[in-house]
Amino acid sequence: MKQPKLLYIAGPTASGKTSLAIALAKHFKTEIISCDSRQFYREMNIGTAVPTAEELKQVPHHFVQHLSIHDPYSVGDYTRDALALLPQLFQEHEVVIMVGGSGMYADAVMYGLDEFPEVDPAIRPQLTAIYQQEGIEVLQDLLREHDIRHYHIVDKQNPHRLIRALEISLSAGKPYSSFLGKKQIPDFFTAKTVVIDWEREQLYERINQRVDLMVEAGLEEEARGLLEHQQLNALQTVGYREWFSHFNGQWDREKAIEEIKKNSRRYAKRQTTWFRRSTEALRIAGGEELTKSVEKIAGWI
Repeated sequence: MKQPKLLYIAGPTASGKTSLAIALAKHFKTEIISCDSRQFYREMNIGTAVPTAEELKQVPHHFVQHLSIHDPYSVGDYTRDALALLPQLFQEHEVVIMVGGSGMYADAVMYGLDEFPEVDPAIRPQLTAIYQQEGIEVLQDLLREHDIRHYHIVDKQNPHRLIRALEISLSAGKPYSSFLGKKQIPDFFTAKTVVIDWEREQLYERINQRVDLMVEAGLEEEARGLLEHQQLNALQTVGYREWFSHFNGQWDREKAIEEIKKNSRRYAKRQTTWFRRSTEALRIAGGEELTKSVEKIAGWI
């Protein structure tokens, strides 16, 4: 019996992953699991580009708006849940589609997750408060002090990554990096990755246009409704942080919108760098006709 396949559709924000994933799911008559960590939360809709109600009707989706922003949920939680669901899906389907720009979450499902010790629950709120009150540079300095090895390889502009490494280091009394490299790779499926590639200027223009459409759709009002929860981990993300700065008097409205565009482009650049590591992936040109991409992918896997 052929081993089932998990087909991961990757690419930076605004690259067209949702449309391609749905087209592929229809072709293979299968289901989609999301690995977009921003789309897990039901209170965040416009700013996370959640699939529309019409898109969700076309194909069964899993891990889309299944949580509240008040629910703690880590990459380890997601990996556990995804690896519990996949055997059930593979009973019905030879291919399952995974889609999303959260490369670390996808890698954890496909290639295993390092095991970390229990953390002191008081540490994360303390680190989050430091970030909000004193800035990301203080987190960077703390990580350099506690784990110089990880400091040199981590995305230093990503507060989630810095806080995660610090809470492990501080709880365990050992560097976060000392727990890396001990993964157990799942062996009940074969993982294949497809990356959507765009020319940088084209992608940045798509991002700018998407932000404008989000603003027109009511992103400001959505963020205002979440202002009282701005300290929650789920809301420390592009598209919401900038509005909170506006509401708190730091920026005017136009500055907030420009910052969302700028930070979205920076996020896309980091994602592109991450997916460049997937040397065995099939690369699809952004903007290619969906039927052509589906045929190409179906022949490849």
